[in-house]
Amino acid sequence: MNQFASEVAAKMIPCDKIGVFFLGQAGFLLKTPNSKLIAVDPYLSNCCERYFGFKRLMPRILEPGELSIETLLVSHAHYDHFDPDSVPAILSDGKTALIGAKDVEAECERLGLSKNIAYLSCGESAVQGALKVTGVPCDHGELAPDALGLLIEIGGKKIYYMGDTAYRPDYLENPALQGVDLLLLPINGKFGNLNEREAAQVIKALKPQLAVPCHYWNFAEHGGNPGAFQEEMERIAPDCPYLLMRQGEGILI
Repeated sequence: MNQFASEVAAKMIPCDKIGVFFLGQAGFLLKTPNSKLIAVDPYLSNCCERYFGFKRLMPRILEPGELSIETLLVSHAHYDHFDPDSVPAILSDGKTALIGAKDVEAECERLGLSKNIAYLSCGESAVQGALKVTGVPCDHGELAPDALGLLIEIGGKKIYYMGDTAYRPDYLENPALQGVDLLLLPINGKFGNLNEREAAQVIKALKPQLAVPCHYWNFAEHGGNPGAFQEEMERIAPDCPYLLMRQGEGILI
């Protein structure tokens, strides 16, 4: 077990908190006080270079299967979110549940995965133990019509994982998304995603307790500038709390 995995495994989470660890790209690990782990869109391989020529620039800090994941959440089927080299290993113990957008189904069938899987459409919810996940609208373009944002409810906390999405102010009017404990959102501005300015506008509109940007620095082709994001936050939403997380960093919410 590598250092990061050992730190996650050893981390004790207080009873009124949820641990959040940044994996890089758009991936996160959530840890509950009873040591359950939830993975959200983990990209743990180099498959995007093999399929598309997108070279990984941030190192892998976790091997698939290195930690026991109770639930794997997948916002859509693009390979930097549904990692076809890693998902089978994560599910290999037969205990991990997968909750994913509808477009994940074809990938699961291709890989021969069929057990403990639930597919979400927009507006639908799935419950796995103390975890509730609801699919909320996102706009990742016509090539990913089934892509979802995910409203994650666990341990009395609400986490809004926006997934890959363009700027859609009308989607932000949903009262369930207002004032969440944690907002996770892209800032790279390419391939149908929010750019740094639009991310700041979203944060101003939703007023989360904390915002954490992602989807930058892992691939040169994706773009994303956390320094520009800081400048836009100072200009657009100076009173809204946010955190730039380094890869491997963990926080409590």
